[in-house]
Amino acid sequence: MTDQRIWLFDTTLRDGGQTRGIDFSVADKIAIAKALDDMGIDYVEGGWPGANPTDDEFFGRFPKMKRAKSVAFGMTRRSGRSSDNDPGLVAVINAETDATCLVGKTWDFHVTKALGITLDENLQMITDSLKSAKAKGREAMFDCEHFFDGYKANQKYALDSIAAARDGGAEWVVLCDTNGGSLPGEVYDAVSLVRNTFPDIRIGIHTHNDAGLAVANTLAAVEAGARQVQGTINGIGERCGNANMITLIPNLMLKMGYETGIPSHHLTKLKTLSRMLDSRINRHSNAHAPYVGDAAFAHKGGLHASAAQKDPRTYEHISPETVGNSRQYIVSDQSGKSNFIARFEQLGIAIDPKDKRLNSLIATVKEQEYKGYAYDIAEASLELMVARRLGHVPEYFTIGRFRVMDERRFNAKGSLIVESEATASVVVNGNTYHEAAVGNGPVNAVDTAIRKALIRGYPILSGVSLVDYKVRILTGEQGDGGTDAVTRVLIECEDTDNNNWTSVGVSTNIIDASVMALTDAMTWKLYKSGATLAAEN
Repeated sequence: MTDQRIWLFDTTLRDGGQTRGIDFSVADKIAIAKALDDMGIDYVEGGWPGANPTDDEFFGRFPKMKRAKSVAFGMTRRSGRSSDNDPGLVAVINAETDATCLVGKTWDFHVTKALGITLDENLQMITDSLKSAKAKGREAMFDCEHFFDGYKANQKYALDSIAAARDGGAEWVVLCDTNGGSLPGEVYDAVSLVRNTFPDIRIGIHTHNDAGLAVANTLAAVEAGARQVQGTINGIGERCGNANMITLIPNLMLKMGYETGIPSHHLTKLKTLSRMLDSRINRHSNAHAPYVGDAAFAHKGGLHASAAQKDPRTYEHISPETVGNSRQYIVSDQSGKSNFIARFEQLGIAIDPKDKRLNSLIATVKEQEYKGYAYDIAEASLELMVARRLGHVPEYFTIGRFRVMDERRFNAKGSLIVESEATASVVVNGNTYHEAAVGNGPVNAVDTAIRKALIRGYPILSGVSLVDYKVRILTGEQGDGGTDAVTRVLIECEDTDNNNWTSVGVSTNIIDASVMALTDAMTWKLYKSGATLAAEN
């Protein structure tokens, strides 16, 4: 083992599954395991055999790994049982995996209070369990649960637990900040002492993010001598999450110069891996995530954008393409001319810096943002506004008239019924389409009615779905108690080609703002698809 080699151990399939609101299916686990293997992760922990039917089925179908080693997780044997007579331990070490990772107590408080046994018995349980895993031919690892709390409370016993794992044949001893409350200096000092005390033991680190320091603590442990790093994709996990593997990987490789099992050219897959997990758990990606977020290399301030265009190193710590990301120039009321020109180029809109319309466009954006528009988020609306000013967007349709009626009543059984019904007229190239719809609230009803009419003129819009809808009430700027407050609506859409775009509408009426955003969303799809005007009847 070279001192510059770090082994990456991913626990997404176990720790990530403990996240509130996340329940992996077997298909999810298989897909994630394959993606981790393809990335170049060294160890993929699949879960806990025997803990639940999902994990049992997954271990029966654990995909064949090209690079990674498969790992089964479990706990040391129970008190009063032998290793061979503990069904929980037997299920783990019998799993057909390359390695076994067993967790045991290293904090004396947990041993006496949680387990209710003697300190010596716990040490024997650690040694016996690891010997059994080793006897099965597995690469044996030991997770020192609550190690850093135990180290503070009873340093000798925490170190005795490591010795017990070594006596059992552990090939890795992983120090765990299970409560996630340690500080980087504390982690560095503890790992340094363990390394000096046990120079023959390979050390790993497993941190939680309860103090917001999981990544920092992991890097401190590496600097002190830890050579296995455990974490999850996007830092998902119980409570505040685990160390974020997506952040750790580029920090280790690009910032600290360590080698991992990931080839350098595979770093371009980092954003894709992050997004894949978000898609699997059906949640929006964090735009501000380090390295892979959409905003990670987005320049909004005019001074920043101007400098970044001359040399990106002025405001970027790495090249975004290195991790599969891209640079963005955001247009808003904070932007200067450089932002606008750069952003227009990214949108495929060529405009001469000396074009007199440029100053007018900049003034319009800043005025609209003052009114409540958010073009740094709703880039579909921004693109349409610019293209319309330059005369590039056909008038595909107009919303002629819409009406919404709400009814609140009790049915014959006494249950409360709240129902919204909307009618809408949409004019498409001289053709007027009338539609009605019932929806879950007035906005959903009018959205459904309008889109039904639009699809009659433009069938391509049938492949568009609304994936997010956000409303924000903006208080008045004149300090009159909010009597002139307006509503901003953001609509995010997706099509069958997995294209995503966001549009915005602003009005004193929430339904009107929603219709404005919806109009831009549908128009953008037609515009980007190169649609021609619908034929007249």
